[in-house]
Amino acid sequence: MLHNAPKLVESGQRIATMASFMSHLCPYYSSMPSAQKARPTKKQRKAYQRSCPFSKMTRHYSVSAQEREVVTQNDACDDTRPHFTNPMKKNGADTVLMSFDEFAKHCDTGELPVVQVKNSSIVEHVGTSLETKSCPAVIYRKFFSKALNNLQAEGRYRVFKNMNRKRGCFPKTENNVTMWCSNDYLGMGQHPKVLSAIHNAIDSNGAGSGGTRNIAGTNQYHIQLEEELADLHKKEGALLFANCYMANQTTIPTLAKLIPGLVIYSDEKNHASLIEGIRHSRCKKYVFRHNDTDHLKSLLQKEDINTPKLIIFESVYSMDGTIGPIEEICDLADAYNALTFIDEVHAVGLYGERGGGIADNRNLMHRLDIITGTLGKAFGVYGGYIAADKVITDSIRSYAPGFIFTTSLPPSVTSGAVASVRHLKESQIERIKHQENAQYLKNKLRSVGLPLMESESHIVPLLIGDPVLCKKMCDRLLERFNIYVQPINYPTVPTGTERFRLTPGPLHTPEMMDYLVKSLCSLWEEFGMSFATSNDNSI
Repeated sequence: MLHNAPKLVESGQRIATMASFMSHLCPYYSSMPSAQKARPTKKQRKAYQRSCPFSKMTRHYSVSAQEREVVTQNDACDDTRPHFTNPMKKNGADTVLMSFDEFAKHCDTGELPVVQVKNSSIVEHVGTSLETKSCPAVIYRKFFSKALNNLQAEGRYRVFKNMNRKRGCFPKTENNVTMWCSNDYLGMGQHPKVLSAIHNAIDSNGAGSGGTRNIAGTNQYHIQLEEELADLHKKEGALLFANCYMANQTTIPTLAKLIPGLVIYSDEKNHASLIEGIRHSRCKKYVFRHNDTDHLKSLLQKEDINTPKLIIFESVYSMDGTIGPIEEICDLADAYNALTFIDEVHAVGLYGERGGGIADNRNLMHRLDIITGTLGKAFGVYGGYIAADKVITDSIRSYAPGFIFTTSLPPSVTSGAVASVRHLKESQIERIKHQENAQYLKNKLRSVGLPLMESESHIVPLLIGDPVLCKKMCDRLLERFNIYVQPINYPTVPTGTERFRLTPGPLHTPEMMDYLVKSLCSLWEEFGMSFATSNDNSI
């Protein structure tokens, strides 16, 4: 019983009661009202024991007062943290001492540890540090450790590489490493017009925006950028978000809130932000096979023609490089009374006469209801947005929590984005060179038999098929050849399709691409990997 938590016997030491210890150790116990802690009812005790993993052990705690005595063993360990002794395993004068880490491993054994406190400084540690730092980790650390150990064992533990970009040298870093996986597709993050606009905005407006869009956080650059984006996609309105993940994750549930009975249809390879948005919408959903419009049609036929429907898909799928069948999906949407929602994140700035994406390139923007995009890839800055009819954007502006309660983008970012969007509306040079280099690299990889996964877009995926090997090869490229490629593995791509995702841009030279291919061939031979045949380069 909680109110009968045994006192630890003083033996030349400062002692704390088990109840006091639990109040610092256990987040469940510490949240209980004082009256319940002092004299809980039977019902309250049972509810507590069911919910708290620490409390579950108290039901098995039944030992004598003699066994509860703390044995002074100052030489047992030399650290200053409190340790635990397990009385159920006590054998005469021998006491099993456990550190916090060891204790965490035994949390579910059904045996209640007893605190051994060795000196006054430790009592202070029990009373303060546990509450603010060590407390949750004592019991719950094992869950985090297990999860991380699983990632490491599977070769999926992600390590961030410190790649300091150097202005004017992109795609080289300050350490002369060539980047081959950046999403700054056109190098606009280094463009003089963009940098000048950012500097001017800082000089004139300062650093932050100062608030949400509704409360002191809207300025001229937000208004200009939304007008530019609406014009880019030939829509009545646009709405800025912190990033496109937030735009997708927030817009989809808001649509569900505004359209009762909405049914969602989602491509199986949609981005995580779209999937999260669909999950939070709590709508009935169907998942259709990737780019399979026949399958989509069969799913649409399962619902009444008057049922509200939303088809969610992408224009360029960033890991495979495939392109969505926009026209065919729009035809189905017209036939079955559905709205269309397209993510153009990996296409805006890169395709179309003015950089409006694949839909711009195919003259289909007028057929799409909602377009989402990013300012952090081809435009080289940061932020996300939606573009749609004014009534839709105004509704999202008025009801979307992820928009309403978020600090707006700073003036420097939005000013730089305005400059980038305006430049790419007019300039074709970057887009033309980008496509030329992507084709050049694909041809080089094919010519030497490396396992290129064929794609219609600028994305150049190179199949590895093993997470551990993928990581080792990326590390070797960096260490030996000064080439940075990030391994792509699960959950970004399915297990067994681990890959390099190469993103050649207009600033990569033919010499850089030749050196990359030569380096890859060297690694393929070193690791004993097979070179592709003509039938091996697709998934």
